[in-house]
Amino acid sequence: MPSNPWNLSSHLSPAADRTESPLSYPARIIREQNEEAERAQRERIEQSSELNTPAMRIRAWERLHRLTLPRGSAHAVLDVVATATRLTIEQVREEQRRRLDPARVSQPIDSTGNLGANSGS
Repeated sequence: MPSNPWNLSSHLSPAADRTESPLSYPARIIREQNEEAERAQRERIEQSSELNTPAMRIRAWERLHRLTLPRGSAHAVLDVVATATRLTIEQVREEQRRRLDPARVSQPIDSTGNLGANSGS
C-alpha cells in the first residue's frame, strides 16, 4: 500500500499520544511550562548558592541558559556569569583554566572549590 504524503499522522512525534483528548492537550502544555519554570527557578538558586563550589555554580548557569562557559579569558559574558553566580571574575577564569587543562579536570575539587590536596597546586 503506497504511502500518502498528505497523511500527517505518520509525521507526529512518538510522544504525541493519539488517545489524548483535545481538552487535555492544553493542560499538558501548562503542566510542562510550570515544570520548566520550576526547573529554571532551581537552577537560579543553584547558580548563586554559596553552598556550591564555583564549578557547580557555573554549571548551573550553563544549564539555566543552555550555554557553555566561553573559552576566551576576555569574553564579555564572563562578567555576566560572575554577577549571576556571585563569583569574582577571577574565580570564573579559574574555572575556565581548570576546564582547559585536561590533567586538572580529572582531579577532585573540594567543597571550597579548590583542587584536592593531591594536586600539587
